[in-house]
Amino acid sequence: MFQNLTVFTVSHDMAKHAGRAQALAAQNVANADTPNYQRKTIAPFQAELGQAAPKMRATRAGHVTAHLGPTSAAAQTASNAAPNGNSVSLQEEMLASVDAKRQHDRAIAIYKSSLTVLRASLGRR
Repeated sequence: MFQNLTVFTVSHDMAKHAGRAQALAAQNVANADTPNYQRKTIAPFQAELGQAAPKMRATRAGHVTAHLGPTSAAAQTASNAAPNGNSVSLQEEMLASVDAKRQHDRAIAIYKSSLTVLRASLGRR
């Protein structure tokens, strides 16, 4: 009955995605001085969900905007290559690292909260 709870699967996938994003940010920082190294990025978690992502629903006109824009500061900035051909910006990588940590913390909070609700429904504290 409780084997396939979607909330646990999604929170687990969200934590794994955050780990991959953190690893890419670390790899980019490690190669910040490598000539001709191109910054690597990961698709947003929402793109990985695909059709499983819940759609937002407006209860009245103007409640939900049609275009929400980029989700991170890294998505808003254009990459400028250094004189040696490297496209890594340490500032952008620090922001990407913080964003990955926030995503991981959010996934853990969702998991813990869902587990608390499940335990309460079973009558355990």
